[in-house]
Amino acid sequence: MTARDPLRDLRRAYDEARYGARRTLNLRDALPTPDEAVARLDPWIRQQQVEHAGEVLVITGRGKGSAGGVSPVRVAVVTRLALLQRMGIVAGVRQHTPGSFVVRLAPVRKGADGKVTAPAPARAPAPDASTLQALAAPTRELLRRLADCELRALGVRDSSAFLAEEMLRQFSRLTATLPVEGDREAGLRAAAERALEQCEG
Repeated sequence: MTARDPLRDLRRAYDEARYGARRTLNLRDALPTPDEAVARLDPWIRQQQVEHAGEVLVITGRGKGSAGGVSPVRVAVVTRLALLQRMGIVAGVRQHTPGSFVVRLAPVRKGADGKVTAPAPARAPAPDASTLQALAAPTRELLRRLADCELRALGVRDSSAFLAEEMLRQFSRLTATLPVEGDREAGLRAAAERALEQCEG
């Protein structure tokens, strides 16, 4: 018989009190494939956003029984949440436990008729990979290190498959904060260095 973990039970009780069943998506217990997990995640996140849920809990499991100890469901969810963040549906994601994430939803907009409209992206559409090739090598290396750090902070052990997409996301996020005038690439490097220090710290 497996011994009970009092701390785990306490955390579970705390999560149930804070989020409740309506604001918790448990993908671990259903054992879905990555595609099935994403198919459940998308409509659930959008419905929660419309209902003004604020923060929700997404449970993926940590993948102890998966090949290499990495849950493919977890990786698929991390990737999809990053996309939803770029679309302006998700405002932020943070790891809650090794097997779950707290997702902060962006507020929805309402039109003049009171109907909910599609959320506006938080920024301009993400650039394509050719944009990064135009940057100096030291700038690209900073973005690569930052992207790798951010993915690992989300629990992605092998980040190589997602680096390019995450580099573009970080590029978009950082350049949106830069002034229009001046040396924007120098500003981008400085912003990336600060973000990397925060991530590594």
